[in-house]
Amino acid sequence: MTTIDLTPLYRSSIGFDRFGSLLDAAFGADKANASGYPPYNIEVVGEDRYAITLAVAGFDRGDIDIQVENGVLTVRGKQETDDSERKYLYRGIANRSFERKFTLADHVEVNGAELRNGLLVLSLVKEVPEAMKPRTIEIQGSDNVLEHKSEKAA
Repeated sequence: MTTIDLTPLYRSSIGFDRFGSLLDAAFGADKANASGYPPYNIEVVGEDRYAITLAVAGFDRGDIDIQVENGVLTVRGKQETDDSERKYLYRGIANRSFERKFTLADHVEVNGAELRNGLLVLSLVKEVPEAMKPRTIEIQGSDNVLEHKSEKAA
């Protein structure tokens, strides 16, 4: 497993404590999802808007469970079909359970899901609270204080 030394980052930043664990989870997730099923796309659809599209052919809305907990979006699919009576010459359409996890950045929320033509589209939006947006800090004080110090020096 690959490890990355983030010590230089921690010297000049504050609040990135979980950054290292996110990287470790990302590297571990690649190995855990090595099957690549179901395939998916992640796209930017606008300013602070994203979409995750999963190819879930053969799954109905009732077969799919979507949950967000502690900044992790989990999509699970499980079909309850009985194929014992069918005789396949070739079976290329996957009919197996799956679980995909996506780590969401701070302030990214899932605001909808749509299943259409075998594609599950999850809509995400990044809504930064007003308190987290950049603001200008005014410097308090009086110019008289500077004049007062320079008068004493003279």
